[in-house]
Amino acid sequence: MSDIRYTEGKQPDSREYRMIFRNVDREGWDPSIDCYLNDGGYEELRKAFGMEPKAITEEVKKSGLRGRGGAGFPTGVKWTFIPPNNTKPVYLICNCDESEPGTFKDRYIVHQDPHQLIEGMVISCFAVGAKVAYIYIREEFPEAAQILEKAIEEAREKNFVGQNVLGSGFDVEIYVHRGAAAYICGEETGLIESLEGKRAYPRIKPPYFPAALGLYMCPTIVNNVESLCHVKHIVKMGGEEYAKLGVPRNTGTRILCVSGDVKKPGYFEVEVGKVTMRELLYDMCGGPKDGREFKAVIPGGSSAKILRCDETFTLKGQGPDGSDKELGFWDIPMDFDSLAACGSMAGSGGVIVMDDSRKMSWVLNNINQFYAHESCGQCTPCREGSTWMRKISDRLVAGEASPEDIDTLESVAYQIDGKTICAFGEASSWPVEAIIAKFREELLADTKAENASVAHNAEAEAQRRYLQEA
Repeated sequence: MSDIRYTEGKQPDSREYRMIFRNVDREGWDPSIDCYLNDGGYEELRKAFGMEPKAITEEVKKSGLRGRGGAGFPTGVKWTFIPPNNTKPVYLICNCDESEPGTFKDRYIVHQDPHQLIEGMVISCFAVGAKVAYIYIREEFPEAAQILEKAIEEAREKNFVGQNVLGSGFDVEIYVHRGAAAYICGEETGLIESLEGKRAYPRIKPPYFPAALGLYMCPTIVNNVESLCHVKHIVKMGGEEYAKLGVPRNTGTRILCVSGDVKKPGYFEVEVGKVTMRELLYDMCGGPKDGREFKAVIPGGSSAKILRCDETFTLKGQGPDGSDKELGFWDIPMDFDSLAACGSMAGSGGVIVMDDSRKMSWVLNNINQFYAHESCGQCTPCREGSTWMRKISDRLVAGEASPEDIDTLESVAYQIDGKTICAFGEASSWPVEAIIAKFREELLADTKAENASVAHNAEAEAQRRYLQEA
């Protein structure tokens, strides 16, 4: 990247490895196809057409690429789940419904480097045999949708999209579909339902695994924006060379979005697992704000479990001789497996930072309000439970909660966890479970014992009087 100049004030940190974000904030760069072609764009698509589709899938498998949308499932393995005897059309969907609080990477790719995504999508379509692809994008990204529409037309004019792409005999069409601004549409089967024009109620898996029964009950591959961009680079480098980036089982690069109580919030593309929590927050983000100390971090978007900055973790069997390994919070490598071993997850890469000025009751309520609002309502535990968690935390921040309310809140969270059709239930319950486990005493300090005998609303007051008189 030494020959690339970036906009003043937006230069990458020395610890970054810019690959997907190579052109983000680049001087003299614009999202046009001419600019992209002058920089060697679509050369990897030409290379891909000289390969067998299965060979591309094998390279993606060799690369070890794990999905960057949240779950971290191996991308190449997902592609092989299309039934081998399939006779139905195959679809590819790019999940651009970036709605996880704390995550803001995909919109930068779309705004500044849309042809990188289109090239990655066309290569992926060729690999899995999809002749129709959709970019499902949030309604709140109107400019991004317009940029993509223009980029697709530019690509069609140059024969990178459409009939007989580059004379290969392969046909592919890409359509932009604007979603209805619902968090649940980030879940792949909820997204598919929405794309079909229905209410975004996630489907039950099994049997509705998208690779077998997806869009219009046909095999469908759903990948995140960042994941599809990586495919272009894997074709360029080769799977084995790509796998040398990062650490074993956590290969390549990923974009971390840091927000909250740091001096320098922003986006950072790093080799997976090559940067620790300390390096990220102190060296790359400038440390805490003046006069403050770090208190807690949510490492993978709001649905990931919170970690205290003074914690120490025991990693089972991960010592050099197979023994247990002790790891302090600041030494956690930012990779999928390490964060999972510490009780949280890498998720979508949204690192939310809280310093000692933050009351955890407020943090808890902020998260609960979001999930109560965004629940699709299909599953009773999630529909009712997320609302009850919000009601209880409302009382907590208002000084109206009793100590027993903390136990009730925890109980409700565990009654949602694992009892819903999709992972939204866990997304709403995990933050509650973790914040209570890590900050119970602080939450209890915001309660009053006398609140246990106070009715919370008119209905509760009427019930209390009825029971007294009975």
